[in-house]
Amino acid sequence: MGSDTVRELSYKFALRIIILVKILQEEKKEYIFSKQLMKSGTAIGALVREAQFAESSADFIHKLSIALKEANETEYWL
Repeated sequence: MGSDTVRELSYKFALRIIILVKILQEEKKEYIFSKQLMKSGTAIGALVREAQFAESSADFIHKLSIALKEANETEYWL
């Protein structure tokens, strides 16, 4: 799986998270975790994008490892 694919998938995932949180708000079923879900769910794509422009291999790995942590947190909230 190439970096473009990861970037595209993480972007699409962030959009789906935004839509989910919006639906929860509109249906007045927003829970306390909704804001955290929004933060962690959208952070994944931002970190993948940052990793593409990393200053070093270590920086690249660091940013992707944080993205993985955010993905795990998002899975928990879902």
